[in-house]
Amino acid sequence: MVSEMKKIAVMGGTFDPVHYGHLVTAEEAYHHFELDKVIFVPSGMPPHKRDREVSCALDRYNMTVMATEDNPHFEVSSCEVDKDEFSYTVDTIRYFNDLYHGDKLYFVVGTDALLEMHTWRRPYEILDMCELIVATRPGYELSAFDSEFLNHFSNKINVFEIPALDISSTDIRERIRGSRPVKYLLPDRVADYIRSRGLYL
Repeated sequence: MVSEMKKIAVMGGTFDPVHYGHLVTAEEAYHHFELDKVIFVPSGMPPHKRDREVSCALDRYNMTVMATEDNPHFEVSSCEVDKDEFSYTVDTIRYFNDLYHGDKLYFVVGTDALLEMHTWRRPYEILDMCELIVATRPGYELSAFDSEFLNHFSNKINVFEIPALDISSTDIRERIRGSRPVKYLLPDRVADYIRSRGLYL
């Protein structure tokens, strides 16, 4: 008996901290593309964030678990935070491509990440192993950007709109430093964890 091919999406990020913008994007992608599950992958040592301090990987992993644990089709992987070296997307996608061999693999990104992807390590190899799900704000036209990389892989790039949630981890960190409210920007359990650990002060 041949098992039915599953549709698995990987959503990477620093998640410093994870917030409702991440969660809404994952939930919308799950329904829009009829996925079987979305796997959140907090980055371990992200090479593109060398110029700024990133919170402890374990804290970011714990916050992501807390934010997603009540959703049955969300999972969190520690495959990057368990590494003692820089984590590259191409290695992470290869890991999941091997783990879910025979299933359809997607990688969820935002438009900013997509437009920078040609600068990543072995970007063509990434798109040989998966398709992209690109989350955009309503009215955003990806066709306005012309690049050899995007044109080459146009058949593997799936664009969809999400509600206009203008939430960023950077803004949340700045709010916490300035003793400003973060309620309704991220789950209460994550906010409680941040307070208990004294993060972003």
